[in-house]
Amino acid sequence: MRISFLFSFLISCILSLSTSAKVDTLLVFSNSMQKNIPNLVITPDISSTTADKMPVIYLLHGAGGNYTNWVSNVPELEKQVNDNHMIIVCPDGGVTSWYFDSPIDQTMKYETYVSKELIESVDKKYNTINNPNGRAITGLSMGGHGALYLAIKHQDVWGASGSMSGGVDIRPFPNNWDISKRLGKYSNYKQNWEENTVINLVSLIKDDLKIIFDCGTNDFFYEVNQQLHQTLLKTNVDHDYIERPGKHNWDYWRNAIKYQIVFFVNYFKI
Repeated sequence: MRISFLFSFLISCILSLSTSAKVDTLLVFSNSMQKNIPNLVITPDISSTTADKMPVIYLLHGAGGNYTNWVSNVPELEKQVNDNHMIIVCPDGGVTSWYFDSPIDQTMKYETYVSKELIESVDKKYNTINNPNGRAITGLSMGGHGALYLAIKHQDVWGASGSMSGGVDIRPFPNNWDISKRLGKYSNYKQNWEENTVINLVSLIKDDLKIIFDCGTNDFFYEVNQQLHQTLLKTNVDHDYIERPGKHNWDYWRNAIKYQIVFFVNYFKI
């Protein structure tokens, strides 16, 4: 009986290990910024992988964060990858890059990095669906701004985009989170701010881009998210908008990402 129990225990351990998603660190050299940038890539475990190409969700961190934040704070992402047979890529976007190509600092070109250099590296190394029908991008806070910003400007790259507690209008925050270091002081470089805030890019959105965004009602970005929602309604841009009680924290984002993944998985199946 003891041998049988031990054998069963060992088998269960092996099966448990075999169904764990794989988390890699992918180092990508950015020609535009002349440096290596780390990224976490979560892929399904070997036993669940088929020859089919997989869709990819790019998941962006917020200001002050890095490429490890999402996996450290939401380990259940690994199960989502396995269950939905997809890939999640968590880029490092710098501490406060805001995912711009900075018009005043040539060393900060995170728009080029994420939308071109990283995409090419991921598609080369992994078994991906290499077109917008198989790519989505979302993120939190600074990353929520970045995800919508990048998707709107590069609709030939991503077919779906989201934002969680995103800074979707940066203009009300001229002295926060190093934005002025990327765009210049608002009082001196107003055009840079007007051209690089998500809410002013709405006119560029085409019907094919699928959008979901949400924000907690106790979040300091709540008002700008409401304003973006109203702007999209007025311009007849189809989108999903959710607001629920919540603050600007991981309790909110751990919950929000579940709904966004459902949205993206449904998009991938179309």
